[in-house]
Amino acid sequence: MTRKNEAIFFQGFKLLRIKTPDFPVRASSVVDQAASLIARLAEKKYVYWDEYNGAKNAYFEPLKFKGFGKLAHLDMSKWPTKKRRFHKDTYPGTPWNKGDFIVWDGCKHGGVCYETPIGGGRPAWNIQDAAIVTKHLGFSIDVACGGIDNLVRHHDYTLAIAEAVSGKQFSRYWLHGAHLLVDGKKMSKSIGNVIYTGDVLKEGFSGEQLRFFSIYGHYREKLNFTFKKLAETSRKLDAFKNMVKELQVTNEGSSNLEAEALIGGLVSSFENAMNNDLGVKTAFDSLYKTICELHELKKPLNEKESKKLLDALRWVDSVLQCIL
Repeated sequence: MTRKNEAIFFQGFKLLRIKTPDFPVRASSVVDQAASLIARLAEKKYVYWDEYNGAKNAYFEPLKFKGFGKLAHLDMSKWPTKKRRFHKDTYPGTPWNKGDFIVWDGCKHGGVCYETPIGGGRPAWNIQDAAIVTKHLGFSIDVACGGIDNLVRHHDYTLAIAEAVSGKQFSRYWLHGAHLLVDGKKMSKSIGNVIYTGDVLKEGFSGEQLRFFSIYGHYREKLNFTFKKLAETSRKLDAFKNMVKELQVTNEGSSNLEAEALIGGLVSSFENAMNNDLGVKTAFDSLYKTICELHELKKPLNEKESKKLLDALRWVDSVLQCIL
């Protein structure tokens, strides 16, 4: 089932023109790294071992790590000083496990177990990301990202684990995406409002149109999917593409200084918006405005100007992946 879901997941990558990672890593392939991290954390007294229901588990003590909870701006003055261990990764309805969290499950009660230098067991969820990243990218990376729900608890755990081992800043930037809604409601199988990419294609939309709908906004703002809104953004994208196509009909006249100025500022304007916390909507709207202004010029572009425009748009589309 896992491999089947993985195949479907990467099929979606192709449809939406998402770049596939160079190293798609399964948590099961970094058990050795997780065990190594736990051993080093135990040496530094951040992690300790304790038996629970016959299983030898390892727990991380947040109070030992200076700056714990800094991502979620957690007020550690309210953290309980009384020893309390959480034996599961997550607890429904509990935004924070206020106590020592599990990093290694001795798994005496079933499930997949691995034999490692620290004993038999399996890595808990909260150490898996740290193991994947530190094994393949090292202890300092440029960008870490995930859903907004991972900001609370999980990412602060990941950060604390990595930085407690290395003493270095784990990530320079953290990006947390807001949730996708459907008709204003959370997408859920229990509600019955799950929409798959295949459902979108059956309605006559393309992968490019779905990608544009998904990125035409800000990643930190909730995105509400409706087929009506998808149709609206698709029309905007189609109008943009039609104008670009018409601009490729050139003349043999002299250069147009106004056109050259508009084309010359296209990439820098796009970069400025993207460098401002990935402002994709601002970036595209600026691009759309420039193309409109070029399209409205009385004098068509000459061949040289058209080539410069297409070169600039190809560079932009190496990011957007939906405008050409």
